[in-house]
Amino acid sequence: MEELLEISPSKVVQVIFQAREKRQGEAELRGFIAAMNEDEKASLVALTWIGRETFDADELEEAIETAKAEATSPTEDYLVNMPLFADYLEAGLEAIGISPADVEEDFFDR
Repeated sequence: MEELLEISPSKVVQVIFQAREKRQGEAELRGFIAAMNEDEKASLVALTWIGRETFDADELEEAIETAKAEATSPTEDYLVNMPLFADYLEAGLEAIGISPADVEEDFFDR
């Protein structure tokens, strides 16, 4: 499932951290997402949708394609304005078999 993802899990975990600290750094979070390429942004949206159960985990590829096709507003605006988006992202990662805690450990062990 992870091979279908067009963004590194560590980037997703970084977004989750920044989203949870949004009050202190919303501009930084928006900038981080805005700097991603279109594939990464679509994967981020797809994971969010899977986390909120709009799509099932086995529909990751379809969710990514839908995110690309339906992108009308800046991804950073769409996601940052979504209540619970960090929770949805975390749930989305878990649903496709990636443990955010394991990614977090790898991220901080560098």
